[in-house]
Amino acid sequence: MKCPCCGQEMVLDGHRKVDLFMCYECGYIEGRRLEPVRRKATNFERLKKMNMNEAVSLIAHGLGVDEKKLASWMERPAV
Repeated sequence: MKCPCCGQEMVLDGHRKVDLFMCYECGYIEGRRLEPVRRKATNFERLKKMNMNEAVSLIAHGLGVDEKKLASWMERPAV
């Protein structure tokens, strides 16, 4: 039987009252729920959560641009 988490071969564990298959690679035991894989947030997702002042500060320091110029550029209406 293959492990649903890592795909390695599972081993029958007979040291319990009820025999269960268990994976020695990742620790998965038969019958347990799989925890959802938590992915890291992308830079764009983090940037969307910031207010304008935080975003301007982050971008200005990262690119080495003047904060006032960047803020005025971001406040201009879209054409």
